[in-house]
Amino acid sequence: MRIYVGNLSYDSTEEELQKEFLAYGEMVSASILNDKFSGQPKGFGFVEMASKSEAEAAITDLNGKVLRKRTIVVNEARPRSGNRDGGFHDNRRGGGYGGGYGGERGGRQKRY
Repeated sequence: MRIYVGNLSYDSTEEELQKEFLAYGEMVSASILNDKFSGQPKGFGFVEMASKSEAEAAITDLNGKVLRKRTIVVNEARPRSGNRDGGFHDNRRGGGYGGGYGGERGGRQKRY
């Protein structure tokens, strides 16, 4: 079962996550996500536990715990949504002044 861990200190390490969650059973993985441009931690991560019962016990006990002076949020991870960046990349109109609709500014065809 995959677990979301949020509101982490930017100084938190994956080893610290492992230490906290290993107390609840077999852990498959632990990761803290970093910004793809700056490389800095984003302040959240994911832990995957081998069994659902162990994961639920970890969620119950660790949600609201203070780590590195921050109260962490721990809950079951939700699946990613299809639109991850919130942009208009799939619905973008054509480029240029005409927006791909006639070539003139505003995208309207000239009437004669």
